[in-house]
Amino acid sequence: MIKITTENQISVHDFPEGSFGEQNQALRNHIGPKCELYEHVMPKRLYSELCGSRQRGNCVSMLIDEDGHYHELPENLVASWLYDPILGNVLIVGEKWEGSGISFCGVPGDQFDLLFPQLRKLTEEARKIG
Repeated sequence: MIKITTENQISVHDFPEGSFGEQNQALRNHIGPKCELYEHVMPKRLYSELCGSRQRGNCVSMLIDEDGHYHELPENLVASWLYDPILGNVLIVGEKWEGSGISFCGVPGDQFDLLFPQLRKLTEEARKIG
């Protein structure tokens, strides 16, 4: 998965192992120490501008801090460009079909190879601005 911080830093992390609860806790920890609940969003520009996959069950999406406004987190310039004003760190994750429906997973290799260079460029441009 790809993490983009409010300081316009980008990093790559393995999708967490473990039970559903353990994975969710690890995802919240990656988003930020104040994150108690994350929101799943599908940013239009992730698909229209960066050409990420939006095929249900085989796509990429973004996880954000649901309560970023209440935590008074700084704006994330890259995430805000992708979606709407977003406060706090974000994760770009994959989605996959499983027996009970769609689950989060790591970003598929082809999508990673497509998106990471573009997101890295966006973070570099955002550092110049911010």
